[in-house]
Amino acid sequence: MSPVASSTVSGAFDRLGAALKPSQPPTVEDLMKEMLRPMLKAWLDDNLPSLVERLVRDEIERVTRCRG
Repeated sequence: MSPVASSTVSGAFDRLGAALKPSQPPTVEDLMKEMLRPMLKAWLDDNLPSLVERLVRDEIERVTRCRG
């Protein structure tokens, strides 16, 4: 890569990095959210379908009891 191209690419990455940096450093809350996000996703993947199924079944039973 030529020195001019290398300089141009480096400058572009520097500008991109500066644009993506938050204006304030991350808080403890931000760090905890990032740490918990994968665990929450795994829990939801494992439990959400059965949870929704149970809630829908309970609601259907409740509605049918009220109509009877």
